[in-house]
Amino acid sequence: MQVTFQGNPLTLEGSQLEAGQSFPDFTATKNDLSKLTLADTKGVRIFLTVPSLDTPVCDTEVTTFNKRAAEIDGVEIYTISADLPFAQARWCGATATDKVITASDYNERSFSKATGTFIKELALLTRAAFVVDTAGKIVHVEYLKEITEQPNFDAIINAAKGI
Repeated sequence: MQVTFQGNPLTLEGSQLEAGQSFPDFTATKNDLSKLTLADTKGVRIFLTVPSLDTPVCDTEVTTFNKRAAEIDGVEIYTISADLPFAQARWCGATATDKVITASDYNERSFSKATGTFIKELALLTRAAFVVDTAGKIVHVEYLKEITEQPNFDAIINAAKGI
């Protein structure tokens, strides 16, 4: 799949996921430098990938999900980026983000390889969203063609509510 950044084409590495598939296992790094794997997550989950929390589009996306998390009680929301865990922790503190769990793919690139979200030319993750049910099946997938655009917040939240 090809995505664009401000209209310029970029290449995603790996295979994109589809609804109905099992969400793949991964290893990411939490803000305290401990590991996060699929087995560490539970229930209905939303996994978001963003290029960098320190950009206006990503900041808006994640703070919006943090605010809207109350609409989907009991759903865990994760944001994965290539930002270092220290930068993610600083960003969460500066924005009072407390409902979305951030994790970094900087070290092993395991999450981006498993989900087809690694941007070859930038070594960052593209903007995507995955809603996963309690059995680990993907019920909603959204890969944005232009990474400077916002995801469909309502579709993602409604998919999580519908489980």
